Amino acid sequence: MNPLKPLDPLDRAQARTWLAVAVAEARAGLAEGGIPIGAALYGADGTLLGRGHNRRVQDGDPSTHGETAAFRNAGRQRSYRGTTMVTTLSPCWYCSGLVRQFGISRVVVGEAVTFHGGHDWLAEHGVEIVLLDDPECVDMMRDFITNNPALWNEDIGE
Repeated sequence: MNPLKPLDPLDRAQARTWLAVAVAEARAGLAEGGIPIGAALYGADGTLLGRGHNRRVQDGDPSTHGETAAFRNAGRQRSYRGTTMVTTLSPCWYCSGLVRQFGISRVVVGEAVTFHGGHDWLAEHGVEIVLLDDPECVDMMRDFITNNPALWNEDIGE
C-alpha cells in the first residue's frame, strides 16, 4: 500500500486552492508574532467549515495548534467523515490524533520537509494523505526555524 496517495490533476488543483487558505492563516499567525502554521477544514462538498492558525504564543495556550484552531472554528459537526483537513505543515502527533479521533477522511499537507509529523501513521490507518511539497510552505517554515530556533524547539517539544 502506498501511504501517499496521489490525486488526479483536478483534485490536486483543488488541494492547492485549499492550501492557499491555510497559508494565509500561517502568514497571519506569523504577523502576530506566532508560529506560522495554518490550517483549514473543508466539508465533503468542498465548503470551508473552519480555518485557523497556531496561537500557542499569542494565547499562551500550548494546545492551540493550527489544526485544532481550524477544527474549533468549524464548530460541531454531526460527522467528520468525508472532511478534509488542510495544513501547511505535517501534523504533529497531537493533531494527528485529532484527525483519527474524529474520523477526518483526508489531510492535505503543505510540506513535510522541515517537520515530518504523523502523516505516515495517519495513512497507515486509512486517512488519505495528499503531500503537496509546497515551496512557499517550506520556505516560510525554514525562515521561521532559522530566525526562532528556541521557539520552534518549544513548539515541537524539544
